[in-house]
Amino acid sequence: MTHYLLLYDVVPDYSTKRVPFRSGHLELAWRAADRGELLLGGALADPIDGAVLLFRGSSRAVAERFAAADPYVLNGVVTRWRVREWTTVVGEHAATPVRPPTSTP
Repeated sequence: MTHYLLLYDVVPDYSTKRVPFRSGHLELAWRAADRGELLLGGALADPIDGAVLLFRGSSRAVAERFAAADPYVLNGVVTRWRVREWTTVVGEHAATPVRPPTSTP
């Protein structure tokens, strides 16, 4: 499995303009999380000028399907979205763990 970042650019005053669509967005997000596809997601802070969602899957299609169905995208609250493959190498959940060579005395 590979990690994918779904990156959102959003409208000015995003925190206010998302309100009518937030319940639908969160429902979609939690369903994806319950399936094990969405690992983390949320708005960028100070300023709130975008959002990042971390997906795990066999292809970028899992993140693309999410964006295509997201009420924020469908209702223009997200002005642009893109998916980037993320090569994760450090941490318990890294898709391709790389450890430094061990030194032997």
